[in-house]
Amino acid sequence: MRGQLALAEHEPERIRILTGSGQRAPRGLARYQVRRDDTLWPRDGVTREAFVARVWECGAEEYRDLPWRGVDDPWAVLVSEIMLQQTQVARVERYWTRFLEAFPSPADLADAPTADVLAHWQGLGYNRRALALKRTAEQVAKDGGQLPDTFPELVALPGIGPATAAGVLAFAFQKPSVYVETNVRAVFLHELFPGEDKVPDADLLPYVADTANETDPRGWYYALLDFGAALKRDVANPTRASTTYARQSAFEGSRRQKRAELVRIVLAVPDGVSAEDAQAQLDAFEVSRGRMPVDAALFESLVADLVKEGFLHQVHDTLFPHP
Repeated sequence: MRGQLALAEHEPERIRILTGSGQRAPRGLARYQVRRDDTLWPRDGVTREAFVARVWECGAEEYRDLPWRGVDDPWAVLVSEIMLQQTQVARVERYWTRFLEAFPSPADLADAPTADVLAHWQGLGYNRRALALKRTAEQVAKDGGQLPDTFPELVALPGIGPATAAGVLAFAFQKPSVYVETNVRAVFLHELFPGEDKVPDADLLPYVADTANETDPRGWYYALLDFGAALKRDVANPTRASTTYARQSAFEGSRRQKRAELVRIVLAVPDGVSAEDAQAQLDAFEVSRGRMPVDAALFESLVADLVKEGFLHQVHDTLFPHP
């Protein structure tokens, strides 16, 4: 299984463990503790030792030398984790370094105008992630400027769920974690649940927790990620057997595309653009793609959503980038 893969690395979220801080995980998250359970094995004829050895071997064969790997800066790791959600690895490689040059710390992002943050995010898609990351940065800056290194503290931050917290703990702090995302899920499904369908993460979690590596958490998940990416390239996508699997809707012609284009139009005019002119530009974009112009009701709903979500600011009939 050799070669590169240009698939989205993560689905919109992820998973992890309790650290040795003595703190209790928030309600419902205690199941993400690393724990050994010999009663799980063998699974479908596979022993723990055989599974772990296969992951290390295949992960080494498929290793991808990505710029955010081997990085000890928790902020840089968090930015990569957020960017990799539903975005191709090759695209993130083009944006990650530039974004960190502009916002090298949580304080830098917290102090930046929203319009600048969105401008640096343009082209990555799913712009809500940029706003969520800014809210995280604002809270971190308020709390002293450093990302915490415990699971309860990380998941308490806005915009960070259990999976993102797991990634930060394993990749930045080298702390063992129960980390489940699409490529990791692919390995466990392919190797331990062959031929099964509609497998919930609740069935996978005990195995992820049981095999979590305490000596090299970072290396273990690199191996799982790269082995999983190769599986999705070379065989029928194993994650189709998961209850979490959902085929991503087409972007072209979607409401998401219209939202993204409208944000781009407004960001291009910092002093404000009239709603009429913005709609005319959006109509021209749609027509250039062989589609009908946007009707007034749809345009108004797009504007209302983007204002409510903090992307745009409206004064009377003029649209501005959010300050």
